[in-house]
Amino acid sequence: MSFEFKRMLMVKEQLQGRDVKDKRVLDAFLNVPRELFVLEEYKDRAYDDSPLPIGYGQTISQPYMVAKMTELLDLNEDDILLEIGTGSGYQAAIASRLCKHVYTVEIIPELVDFAKSNLKKAGIKNVTVILGDGSVGLKDYAPYDKIIITAATESVPEELFEQLKVGGYLVVPEGDRFTQWLKRYIKLEEGKIVSEDYSACVFVPLRGKKGFK
Repeated sequence: MSFEFKRMLMVKEQLQGRDVKDKRVLDAFLNVPRELFVLEEYKDRAYDDSPLPIGYGQTISQPYMVAKMTELLDLNEDDILLEIGTGSGYQAAIASRLCKHVYTVEIIPELVDFAKSNLKKAGIKNVTVILGDGSVGLKDYAPYDKIIITAATESVPEELFEQLKVGGYLVVPEGDRFTQWLKRYIKLEEGKIVSEDYSACVFVPLRGKKGFK
C-alpha cells in the first residue's frame, strides 16, 4: 500500500470519519507527507491512528489530534502562528498550508535539527524553527494572531496570553501530567480571556521555565 493511498485513507477514516469537517484542514493533510516527519523505523506506521515516538521522550501526535487542534485555530491566510513545541515539525507543516507564517519553538536541540530537516524535505519555506524555551513564548515576533501549545500544561503561562493579539485564539491541552482537556482560549478586548472546552487528551508535559516541574 503506497503512502499516498494510506494518506487518503487516513483523511477519510481518521479525520472525516470523526468530526473534522474543515476542507482546508483536510486538504492540508492530503498535501503534507506525514512519512517525512517520523523516524525511519516508523515510516510504515506513519499513518497509524496513534502518536509515534520521535526520540528524547517526545512524540509526533496522533493525526486526528493534530487535525482537531488545527481546526480549532481557525487559521486565515494572513495569520502569523506561534507554536510551542516543534517536535518533528509535522504540526507546523500542516499549519503552514493554512497561514502566512509559523514561528515554532523547540527546547530540545536535536529535535530542532530533525524538524528543520523534515520541513526542508517537504519543501516548506514559511516555517521558522527556533531553539528556545517556548514556555515563555517568543517575544521577537509578537503579537501573534494564533498560538498553539503542543505539550501538556497545568495552566497557560501568562506570557503567552500577553503575546496573543486581541481576537486571537490559543489552543492547548491543559491538565495534569497524565490526562488533559483540549481547550481553546479567546482573547477579548481589555485583556479578558474566555475559554472553551472540547475533549480529553494525553500529551507529553511542557518543558521549560513555565512547564511542569
